[in-house]
Amino acid sequence: MVTQLPSSQGIIYPESDGQPMADNTKQFELIVLIKKNLDLIFANNPNVFVAGDLLWYPVEGKPNLRKAPDVMVAFGRPKGDRGSYLQWQEDNIPPQVVFEILSPDNTHREMIEKYDRTRQK
Repeated sequence: MVTQLPSSQGIIYPESDGQPMADNTKQFELIVLIKKNLDLIFANNPNVFVAGDLLWYPVEGKPNLRKAPDVMVAFGRPKGDRGSYLQWQEDNIPPQVVFEILSPDNTHREMIEKYDRTRQK
């Protein structure tokens, strides 16, 4: 079931993209390992938000412009549960650190292109 968040403008921001978190067990283990270790590192800082496989919407009104980093860190944002990261509701603070774990099917060229697309936004 896909949960959706309506905005004040009636725009729907889905909380799931229907994609699997990982393509294999090793990739999943690395995502969880990175996320949990970041939780430990920042356990005593209430203003560091760490999430794994969470949809990030950077621009209000553009629900098709979204990313789901394997792991992301937003400094200056409080810990807590979220269905997605709506940047305009987070003092317009984007995640400052993101992790993407390669799957065996990813080529070096694909990862460079993915990185370049992210930088252009």
